[in-house]
Amino acid sequence: MGQGPLSGLKIVEFAGIGPGPFCGMLLSDLGADVVRIDRKGGRGGAKTDITGRGRRSVALDLKQPAAIEICLKLIEQADAAFEGFRPGVMERLGLGPDVALKRNPKLVYGRMTGWGQFGPYAQAAGHDMNYIAITGALDAIGTREKPIPPLNLVGDFGGGALYLAFGLMAGVISARETGKGQVIDCAMSDGAASLMAMFYGFKAAGGWSDAGRRSNLLDGGAHFYDTYQCSDGRWISIGSIEPQFYALLLEKTGINDPAFQAQMDRSKWDGLREKLATVIATKTQDEWCAIMDGTDVCFAPILNMDEAPRHPHNAARKTFVEIDGVTQPAPAPRFSATPGAIQGPPPAIGAHSAEVLSEWGLSDSLLKELEAAG
Repeated sequence: MGQGPLSGLKIVEFAGIGPGPFCGMLLSDLGADVVRIDRKGGRGGAKTDITGRGRRSVALDLKQPAAIEICLKLIEQADAAFEGFRPGVMERLGLGPDVALKRNPKLVYGRMTGWGQFGPYAQAAGHDMNYIAITGALDAIGTREKPIPPLNLVGDFGGGALYLAFGLMAGVISARETGKGQVIDCAMSDGAASLMAMFYGFKAAGGWSDAGRRSNLLDGGAHFYDTYQCSDGRWISIGSIEPQFYALLLEKTGINDPAFQAQMDRSKWDGLREKLATVIATKTQDEWCAIMDGTDVCFAPILNMDEAPRHPHNAARKTFVEIDGVTQPAPAPRFSATPGAIQGPPPAIGAHSAEVLSEWGLSDSLLKELEAAG
């Protein structure tokens, strides 16, 4: 049994890339028994495959009918299953939701795609940047000259994996109440659009400017909500939106220029940004940390991935852990009574085939037959 609030939950993951593995990591970190169906022939098990941690791997040749039957037998025992292929792939394999739900009417069947199971783009290839491009999110992020992809955080992981994990858990709760499973159509484009809810609210209320990127409160347009370079070339973040925090910013930077009193006058933001940038550039990042750390300026140094795990706040909370020489994020969020844990390293493909199939109800004689058949 895994450690965490999802201990006892059985989930079948069909191996994929991007948001699927991250969703599996989240569920495993919170204690679910996540069994990943891998295609035979690969190796896997690299210690740097962080999003692959905590699973057990069953390797199958999905071109063989017997392998499909094994998948269905596992699905019979599962609370949920999820896949990340283009629409129609699982149906062609004989593992689509209609077949799976006949075997297990309480199953929650998650489908992770970029564009969703239907719509004009449903069969088109794409990546994170494309999925967030049609939601308004990508247009709002970047410099005035061009949109800039915000890593894979908004589409793959925010709009995809997190919504899939949320959907699967909501589906499991419903299934336990009603006895009926269902299909979760999780499109990254849908999730990214959902993440934009507050900004669509701003726009409807007249609080979002159509003048372009870096012309609004939260897109780097405001001088008091932006990033600044220090004298040593490193950077800091300042988010002094509220009047009392803004006043403290002026105090901590030693600014007494009356022009800064026009905090919310958008026509003054560019000029005030230049003045603030000049002040910030007079000190190093460490010097600004000594002045602003822990205050209500709404301040934090901008750290790279080498520095972040060593930051005192992250260190105190053990936000990062090191396993087998690999620094990686610890499970999140935190539970007071049933804390999660990294359940194990990334598995080698097929490392747990016999173990899982035996535990999940396949007889020893059948396992021997399957092994003999390859």
